Amino acid sequence: MDNRDQLNLSHLRAFRVVAQTGSVTRSATTLFRAQSVVTRSLQELETAVGESLFERRAAGMLPTPAGRVVLQRCERIFAELETLAGWCASQQTGRRATKVGAVPSFLLNTRRLQLVVALARHRHMPTTAQAFGISQPAVSNAIRILEAGAGTPLFHRSPRGSLLTAEGETFVLHVRRALNELRHISDDIAALRGTIQGQVTVGALPLARTLILPQAIARVAAQYPGVKITTDESAYETLVAGLRAGDIDFVLGALRPTDTGSGLVNERLMSEDLVVLVRAGHPLAQVRNVTFAQLAGAQWILPRSYAPTRLLFEGLFKRHKLKVPMPTVETADLAVIRGLLLQTDMVAVLSTQQLYYECMTGQLSIVDIAMPDTRRDIGIVMRAGSVPSPAARAMIDAVRLTADKVRTMAGVAKAQG
Repeated sequence: MDNRDQLNLSHLRAFRVVAQTGSVTRSATTLFRAQSVVTRSLQELETAVGESLFERRAAGMLPTPAGRVVLQRCERIFAELETLAGWCASQQTGRRATKVGAVPSFLLNTRRLQLVVALARHRHMPTTAQAFGISQPAVSNAIRILEAGAGTPLFHRSPRGSLLTAEGETFVLHVRRALNELRHISDDIAALRGTIQGQVTVGALPLARTLILPQAIARVAAQYPGVKITTDESAYETLVAGLRAGDIDFVLGALRPTDTGSGLVNERLMSEDLVVLVRAGHPLAQVRNVTFAQLAGAQWILPRSYAPTRLLFEGLFKRHKLKVPMPTVETADLAVIRGLLLQTDMVAVLSTQQLYYECMTGQLSIVDIAMPDTRRDIGIVMRAGSVPSPAARAMIDAVRLTADKVRTMAGVAKAQG
């Protein structure tokens, strides 16, 4: 299902109310619609998903297995839209409060919501119009309707383009969450039929990119050819923002501390200490029991300031009462680090996993130095209370299996010295 052809939110609202009341008649009263309109909404929704969503019985209408799957997503979609409706009402002084649990009509147009998200991303109205194959005035009209409903401007118009206001950021966050739940419905239905399909977006942090993630992707690609996997290598803060909005399904890599108010949950898969790496022919490669004093004058390749690995590195020197070395190069790019290590006498501190293959083939060597208190947990970060799509669940399962394998391999290597 193309993003621009997603399910009709008005049809889904009618479906949800019928599921709640068990009756088209009662639903029509609740929705202030004719019974024929509610019936037609259900028929069009069932045609769109290709499944019967209700069992019609004398005692009422009961959701089928497919109906229960759609209802689960509907609850999440409308939880976001109802929260947004309440927020919109709060923006307008003197406006009558939206009835709790109600979603006004201006939020029930799927295309209109897609347009505001697209404009927030492109920041350019002509580009947004072109992406949807519509006129620029049509985009402008859609945004005007949403701003009127929200009771506040959602965009700053300037020569640089259309930039979200602070209120627009809040508005679009809820819309993105709702639309991301909406896009999972067709994949949920497919999974009910035994087919895992759809798109998974993984936020890929450095510590998991070399071993865990590629092997997990290979496993899913072989088992579920209908799944498309996208990786996003942005900074942690950017990935978390995408995770909160539902654009990213989960983040994989070194875990950061979280609290109950963060809206995020961590799942630890394994732990790994930092190591010091040099090229195979480096003067320190064959030295035993290297000290931090010997490393103090080295040319270091380090992560940027305040990165977790950088802070652990600096802590090592401080505990040994040594001046913390200044980096010759600051980078988190593995291609740059690899090239510098192989071509110079520079020294880098990172996880073994990050340059695992270069170590295994003998191109790089691990310096013989103890690195206490540098252990980092590697795992999955998800949004609290999220319900992953079937494809995302398959990917998460593959990541867990791969992490188990990597952890076993590390244990065997350590036992062998």
